[in-house]
Amino acid sequence: MNIRKAIESDFEQINVLFMEFAVFEKLPEQMVNTVERMKDEQEFLNCWVMEMPDNKIIGYVTYFFCYYTWTGKAMYMDDLYVKPEFRGIGIGTQLINKVIQYAKETGCHKLRWQVSSWNSSSIDFYKKLGADINSIEQNCALMLN
Repeated sequence: MNIRKAIESDFEQINVLFMEFAVFEKLPEQMVNTVERMKDEQEFLNCWVMEMPDNKIIGYVTYFFCYYTWTGKAMYMDDLYVKPEFRGIGIGTQLINKVIQYAKETGCHKLRWQVSSWNSSSIDFYKKLGADINSIEQNCALMLN
């Protein structure tokens, strides 16, 4: 398996995973993205994929840079998704570690993301990473330095 930056030829597979994630989050009606939109807006799509030797994409992580008035430059992780049949073998850990590494390399002071309050397995996963998870908004933050 290999983690790499997403390229345009991946968009078809990635968009299918976007819908799978929306269904998992119980919000399929909110998934309105298309491959065409991804192509048109690819300068804004920061995405790493986990690819199998047969070129099948089994997970992804999306992120963007932001600026917090209290801490400065930061990174926001929008989605972290791994196909159900590949969960529990370290793929999610590898993907989030890639984001953490890149955030550090680019001078970010913090990585932030959200997790659904009902998603206890993800909450446990993020806590093991050392994330600060508050119970009011279920926002997560991991100090990087």
